[in-house]
Parts: sequence; structure tokens; C-alpha cells
Amino acid sequence: MTPSSDGLAAVEFQTNWLQVLQTDFMQHAFLGGTMVALAAGLMGWFVITRQNAFAAHALAHIGFPGATGAILVGAPVTLGLAVFCVGGGLLIGLFGSRGADREVATGTVLAAATGLGVLFASLAAANASATTSVLFGNLLAISSGQLWVFGGFTALVVLTLAVLARPLVFASVDPAVAEARGVPVRALGIAFVVLLALTITMAVQVVGTLLLFALVVTPAAAALRLTARPAAVAGLAVVFAVLSVWIGLLLSAMVDLPPSFFVVAVATLIWVASLAATRERTRTWPTPAPADQPLVPARTS
Repeated sequence: MTPSSDGLAAVEFQTNWLQVLQTDFMQHAFLGGTMVALAAGLMGWFVITRQNAFAAHALAHIGFPGATGAILVGAPVTLGLAVFCVGGGLLIGLFGSRGADREVATGTVLAAATGLGVLFASLAAANASATTSVLFGNLLAISSGQLWVFGGFTALVVLTLAVLARPLVFASVDPAVAEARGVPVRALGIAFVVLLALTITMAVQVVGTLLLFALVVTPAAAALRLTARPAAVAGLAVVFAVLSVWIGLLLSAMVDLPPSFFVVAVATLIWVASLAATRERTRTWPTPAPADQPLVPARTS
């Protein structure tokens, strides 16, 4: 789906968009995008609460040399992404159990992976379009084989979170107290990073390395503006992420433009709307009275 001519003049409403939605590649895009949105929405609360946004961003870039290396040798891109993302996640988890150490480990692994990415991308220069898809995503190119892989990754993320949710929430909110009570904080951290790596492996193929936050962080950030309960945040984040994918694909079919932009735009608009809604609620909230005075509503004239 590429514009027939250059420039903004090529952007026009497609009268056959309903037929486009019924094509196989669009059906694959909806299924794959929904699975990615489900996994990303569930992981988003943990990413923000554990202050792993930098790690999520880094893992996407760590996966880049895996993708370009796969392109170079003719292997599946998903395999290359998964190997490097999971490998990078394990290194970060093993060498960065503490906050400061995690930042150093993440930066070091990211730097090494970026160097490999530059090397592999230059060697695979003949496949520039495939490299561009890794950077910006290509939701419309998801194959039936990738759908099975996405299904397996999503099932693994959902089932693991269902088993580890309670201790992982405890370790994310107050790791010091959780460790003192015998919760295996480091092991949970490593498991979380591996789950995050699998989620990012899928998300990169939807929105690309450079736009990853649109699905992994932004929906959860919007949900956190509306509620503080972890279960409610996860549910809302999944809804926001799924809506972003669905509406993005619908708009893409209507105007014949890449869906990544629309997915990111919808997710950003949802976040902005959540900011506006909570800001209004904050302005109407009564001002707390001093400790020695009762809270009395302001008199209106």
C-alpha cells in the first residue's frame, strides 16, 4: 500500500477500504497487532512501576542487530529479534540487579548491540527496505507463520504473568521489603526482563524500533492517569493498546498510508486525553485544610 504519486497530493480517501479490510494481510495485521497489544498492555504497568522504560527502549535497539543479522543470513527476522532481545535481557537482568547497576548494564549492552547493528546494516545494505521495516515497523507484512510465533509468545507472557503476578507486583512496588520477606526479587527481575524481551520482539514488528513506546509504555501511562490499581491499569492499558492498533489499521486502510504512524498517533491522543481528564479532576478537587482545621467545602455564591 504505497501512494501512487509523491507528496501530500497522493493522500486521499480510499473508496475500497472495506474490501481492503477483508484481505488476508489485513486480517493478519489485526490478529498480530491484537496479540502484541495484549502482551504490551499487560507489561506496561510493570515497565513504568519498575522504572524500566530505558530498558524497554534499549531492548528494542538491542534487537536491531539480531534483525539485521537475520536479514543478512536469510533467517527469519523474528528469530533474530528474539535471540538478541532475550539475550540482551538476560545480560541486563544478571548484571543489573540493582537500579544503578541496571542502568550501567543496560547502557553497556546497548552500546555493544548498536555497534553490531551498524555493522550488520551496512553489510545488508541491499535489503534496505527490510531494515527500514525493523526501524519503523511493518504491521501489514505479518505472515501466517509469524502469527503462530506471536501466539506462542503472547500465551507465554500471559500465563507467566498469571502465575507470577502477586510476587512480581510486590517486588515491583517495594523490592527491599519483598526481598526481606523472602521473595526472590532477582529471579523475578530476570523473568520479567525475558517477558519484556519477548513482548518487544513482537512490538518491534508492529511499530518498529523507533516507535516502540507507543505500545509498551504510552497505553499504560494513560491508564495510570486514571487509576492506581495494578489490575485496572493492566486492563485499561490493554484496551488502549488494542484500540490504537485497530483504529490505526482502519485509518491506514482508509487513506492508504503505513499503519505505524496512525497506531502511534492514536496512542498519543489517548494519553493526551487522559492528561486532560485528570488535570480537570485535579482542579476541581478540594484544597486540603491545615491539620488543626476541619475540611470545609468552599462556599459558593
